[in-house]
Amino acid sequence: MEDLASLSKQASVFNRAASTAARLLGTAGAFGIAAAMVLIWAITGPFFHFSDTWELVINTVTTIVTFLMVFLIQNTQNRDSAAIQLKLAEVIRCTKGAHNALLDLEKSSQEDLEKMQALYEHLAIQARQHAELRSLATGTPPIPLKTNGAVMEATNSG
Repeated sequence: MEDLASLSKQASVFNRAASTAARLLGTAGAFGIAAAMVLIWAITGPFFHFSDTWELVINTVTTIVTFLMVFLIQNTQNRDSAAIQLKLAEVIRCTKGAHNALLDLEKSSQEDLEKMQALYEHLAIQARQHAELRSLATGTPPIPLKTNGAVMEATNSG
């Protein structure tokens, strides 16, 4: 495994551009500029006699901008999601009593995620009903996990 200190902090040109664009275009000022452009376009309608070309301008511009923004937003979402998953994995990994089986939970099937959610909901209900039982209310009770057909108790030794 590569040493984390050796990982580059320098993002690719595309990632830097995508991050900058997403940050700038997600502001109230960018929305104001876009709204002003639509207003200017609408006001110019009578000067162009509401021609097909006048309509084509706004249709073309909005289509191109929408097309490009989908990729910028998806790129930003993918990187943010990956970073959050890695941060959560590190918190789980280094927390005594955490369940290491949860480290790659995002790769589980929807059915398995729903089973895990039901287990945690059950723990929450038990903790609320039995607040006097400290191990359920604030501790880390064992959770039976099914891995490759075998049931095991998920715990983390720290």
